Amino acid sequence: MLDLFTFSIAAYDPAVGAFGVAVATARPAVGALVPFVSLSGAIATQAHVNTEIGQRGIALLEQDVPIGTALRSLLQDDTDRDIRQVHGVAAAGSFCHTGTNCVPWCGHHDGGDFTAAGNMLTGPRVVEAMVEAYQRAREEKRELSERLLLTVEAGQAAGGDKRGKQSAALLVASREPRGYHNLRVDDHPNPVSDLRRIYDLVVQHSLKIEREYGPEGLRLFSRVKF
Repeated sequence: MLDLFTFSIAAYDPAVGAFGVAVATARPAVGALVPFVSLSGAIATQAHVNTEIGQRGIALLEQDVPIGTALRSLLQDDTDRDIRQVHGVAAAGSFCHTGTNCVPWCGHHDGGDFTAAGNMLTGPRVVEAMVEAYQRAREEKRELSERLLLTVEAGQAAGGDKRGKQSAALLVASREPRGYHNLRVDDHPNPVSDLRRIYDLVVQHSLKIEREYGPEGLRLFSRVKF
């Protein structure tokens, strides 16, 4: 069991059928532990992390099990559910769980096609700022990865993890994958800022590939894993 107090956003873009998670924390390598995505859904597992919930949850979603049914059943079998925080989305629903013994401030927001959650935060304003940022980016019709990044940037600007900053990650599953859909900053004094730097760099690289090789070249060079 790993203690990973953090804040994250999980979201679904029905316009393109894409799912994604963005996350930041004051511990290293958050991208290796919290985000799980497929073309069937997105799940974030945090606080006292149980990666099996993410892995098994995605497997159940791919078998068309509703996300609420899938994650409730996994948590019901988890004796440490009171110290877990799990949230996520599928095409037909969403789910949030903040265990009663998670470290304050802790909480979540269920927005239907997106969920935001955090624990050991500087206060409730972190999640509130994330919700506002995601809703604004969605109204502006930003691409899903950009929405997620803007949301985690807003959470960091609002205070983020009360212990500080160390790592951040962005992971998206899309029928039109791009190199900037799978990015990690495992150890940095300002991980969210560095995630933005890398994101912008890879976006520009993708545009260069498309100019040089066309849409088919971009497709071939964009087969990122999720």
